[in-house]
Amino acid sequence: MSRHDNNRYRDRSPVTLWAPDAGHPDAIGLRSIGFWLYMMSDAMIFAALFAAHGVYTHAYGTSNITASQVIDPVEGLLPTLFLFTSVLMYGLASVALKNDDRAGVVRWMGASLGLGVLFLLVEVWEFAGLVGEGAVPQASAFLSDFWTIVWVHGGHVFVGLIWMAAMLIQISREGFTETVVGRFINLRIFWFFQAVIWVCVYTYVYLMGAS
Repeated sequence: MSRHDNNRYRDRSPVTLWAPDAGHPDAIGLRSIGFWLYMMSDAMIFAALFAAHGVYTHAYGTSNITASQVIDPVEGLLPTLFLFTSVLMYGLASVALKNDDRAGVVRWMGASLGLGVLFLLVEVWEFAGLVGEGAVPQASAFLSDFWTIVWVHGGHVFVGLIWMAAMLIQISREGFTETVVGRFINLRIFWFFQAVIWVCVYTYVYLMGAS
């Protein structure tokens, strides 16, 4: 593969994600390290939310609505399946990237985007039902915490979907340039992280909360 001296990969060439014989750090790797540092700060935000949830689970305040009345693990299973399948589709897009298959990347990333949208739609439907039951954030400390945890995660998913849509356009227009590949890898880190956080949300909030 031919490369420019500034380590930029030419478009439509097979993408090399690492170069063990390089005498200097590659630009993609440096960007990924920086993004990992951002993700660690994001993890601290969720850690604080989970700690607050442990305190407020039984602090029902002025509302007589309990956790077992508003949290249904079965309802939470459907968005879980959507999100995990979306992560799988993004993994297949990564395989297509390694094989220099632009159409495959677009196809699998499009499927991942669609499943992510379904995840958010199911969440909106679930919380619309809670509003109908009067289980709104201002009703109690527990409900405020429950809404905050789920929708802070939902906000991250929404940002990821916008990012994914932008990546689809960039890949279709520009192909596999160094900049595009770097953004694709950082988005993969971000998207997989949302799945990990949702495992914690489903286990700690849905399963343990319902019990």
